Amino acid sequence: MQLFYNPTLDPSTTSFFFSPEESKHISRVLRKKEGDVLHITDGRGILYEAELLNTDSRKCNAQIIKIQNTKTKPYYLHLVVAPTKMNDRFEWFLEKATEIGVDEITPILCARSERKSLKLERMQRVLQSAMKQSLQTFLPKLNPLSSFNDFLENQPLNSLSFIAHCEENEKKELKNVLAPGRDTTILIGPEGDFSPEEIDMAIKKGYHPVAMGNTRLRTETAAIVACTAVALANIE
Repeated sequence: MQLFYNPTLDPSTTSFFFSPEESKHISRVLRKKEGDVLHITDGRGILYEAELLNTDSRKCNAQIIKIQNTKTKPYYLHLVVAPTKMNDRFEWFLEKATEIGVDEITPILCARSERKSLKLERMQRVLQSAMKQSLQTFLPKLNPLSSFNDFLENQPLNSLSFIAHCEENEKKELKNVLAPGRDTTILIGPEGDFSPEEIDMAIKKGYHPVAMGNTRLRTETAAIVACTAVALANIE
């Protein structure tokens, strides 16, 4: 199945036009014809089936013929991750986390962060592409870059909230403290790890310190391990 993304759709939509880029892809690459049925998501959990009315390479028109609400996951995962020095590594994380099943991502600026800016529009496109490739109907929420302090001050705790770090402080293995059906937030630091002050600050705010194995993981690897651990903890 080929999945398309159109955030302007809602259950009251009867017909719509694809963007010029997608129209060209539909008509010239996929070589779809009038009467063919396409699948589209609005990124909010609804799957639409639409019949092509024309295959204009600049402005394909389609008519909605079926609407289906897809099932939400029994948990909500919010990953809070310091952007990596190499932009492509962070984009790799965004892609894989979307495929696995993250719900919200907040990039954070930490004391030891080397990357201090992000191209959010480009990263939104990575998320959209990964959602379509993995045939999912929920687009993860991508928040603007936030300072570590601002995030802790303004973000309410989820039922399970953790900070993963490499310091030799007392901490538990993430896999041993996860529980199915629980909303979860996990903080992942930059290449140089969170500073001791940041770790102390998070713990005082109610975040529990955790480890993810015996090896030192790159930022993007740690984030994927965390995402996978939560997904596995929720397999029925």
